[in-house]
Amino acid sequence: MIYLIEDAGRLSERTREFLARSSDTLLCVSPLVRLEAIIKPLRESNTKLVADDEDFLAAQRWLGSDGRIFDRACQLRAGYGLKTPDALHLATVLHYGCDEFWTRSIEARRRRDGGRCTGRLSGGHTALDV
Repeated sequence: MIYLIEDAGRLSERTREFLARSSDTLLCVSPLVRLEAIIKPLRESNTKLVADDEDFLAAQRWLGSDGRIFDRACQLRAGYGLKTPDALHLATVLHYGCDEFWTRSIEARRRRDGGRCTGRLSGGHTALDV
């Protein structure tokens, strides 16, 4: 989401281009997405960016969280060494059966760990083999 609202150079370009070509794509967000997206603008007192983020989020499909998602996140965190937010994001995606999960944080970790995990879902599974 940050790459759509803020300018992250080539990543923003590529994300916007993909979504422009994929008009049938449904973007889903969770309260954790909101928390992560608005922290920096809140710290910087950037009320315009907070408002832009809130407007964007309001137009997306919201996915709730419950104990089952947190239980799955515990398993992912313990089994694969994911950070808590990454484990919660991935557990939410798996719970709701999303087709794809876009993230840079797990992808960066995968590269550091020699290909151990990825955030991209394919056919309902990830390289984590969850």
